[in-house]
Amino acid sequence: MAGGSADAAGAAPHPAARPAATPAFKVLAFYDSDENDAAHASFDNEAKQWFPQVAAANNFSWTATDDWSKVNASTLSQYQVVMFLDDLPQTSAEQTAFQQYMDNGGGWMGFHVSAFNTDPSTWSWYHNTFLGTGAFVSNSWGPTSVTLKVEDPSTPATAGLPATIGSSVSEWYSWANDLRKNPDIDILASIDPSSFPVGTDPDQTWYSGYYPIVWTNKNYRMMYANFGHNAMDYTDNTTLSLTFGSAQQDQLVLQELLSLGGDSAAPAPMPAYSSSAWYSLSSAASLKCADARSAATANGTAVQQYTCNGTDAQQFQLQPTSDGYVRVNDRADSSEVLDVTDVSTADGAPIQLWDYSDGTNQQWKPVAENSWTYHFVNRNSGKCLSAASDSTADSVQLVQATCDGSTLQSFRLQPAA
Repeated sequence: MAGGSADAAGAAPHPAARPAATPAFKVLAFYDSDENDAAHASFDNEAKQWFPQVAAANNFSWTATDDWSKVNASTLSQYQVVMFLDDLPQTSAEQTAFQQYMDNGGGWMGFHVSAFNTDPSTWSWYHNTFLGTGAFVSNSWGPTSVTLKVEDPSTPATAGLPATIGSSVSEWYSWANDLRKNPDIDILASIDPSSFPVGTDPDQTWYSGYYPIVWTNKNYRMMYANFGHNAMDYTDNTTLSLTFGSAQQDQLVLQELLSLGGDSAAPAPMPAYSSSAWYSLSSAASLKCADARSAATANGTAVQQYTCNGTDAQQFQLQPTSDGYVRVNDRADSSEVLDVTDVSTADGAPIQLWDYSDGTNQQWKPVAENSWTYHFVNRNSGKCLSAASDSTADSVQLVQATCDGSTLQSFRLQPAA
């Protein structure tokens, strides 16, 4: 099959990723494999997918570990940037090693719980000096997106961003210390007043106030971001939102990470998909994968959402046809493609596998959203590939529906192992 990249929505081709080379810098990310909050574990798992993709596109290496004993001088010296996803060092030896690493010019990026504490005296340098927060005071609930006001547009992280940007969904923290009064702290983004009220629980909703979300400490090479808590259905720990899905928030994170790593080049766009590669299609709404029911390959096999498992029944290839459209081949039998049943143009028409016959109901235009996320527009109907409902259950058949920009119609391409 032909190689190369397909255009999205008739746009110009994506710029290619940087040529393979020795990584410009190395990142070591720490996470807690015993995380007891499913929302934080979901963020960790998402980060372990997203960061390797942007690392490959921008020529740096990103390694994750749950071994916090590696917070030691010997290990940290091998990395230009250290990342705390949703935890922080607990032992005095680890804390001392991290402080020395930062004092010696190391780079750091932390998210959400990496700043949480109820007693800053347990690590005063980190909570009072380095982060400047003092103790945690309160959190908003439930998780919501907000509008972020860019407070300092002159930094590498915020370069090129508009005055306000949309955030991902998260729970948000407030702190004992007013960071505006700390001359060492540079607040990059805060909750814009237009966001209020923030939260869905009346007892934990913020109606006014000043809440910094992203900041740096001028005495160190660092950035803290308060997001990193995905919305969840805690009855079955199903992920309902993603942190890496807001294009401008993603840009802020990546630009700062490149700066911390000492790379002055502009971030490379995510590479276009390859028509010779195989991908899973993971729903942004359910985080379930498009799946050929029962791993069948016969004509009429239902294409459903199902827990991602890496099998051939969940791997697809986007092979160009014409004018930016592709046929979506099934890996178990590449002559079978995603097909709108009965050449229907109606909302709710189910998606099945069928032998490719050059039908317009078998062709889809991948429209890039951000960070490997696309929606797929059918050539025959002009409607989008979609989850059938808000259900996150296995075995719900995919359908076509009027394109509406919802997460039901957003699918993340994940390269097959």
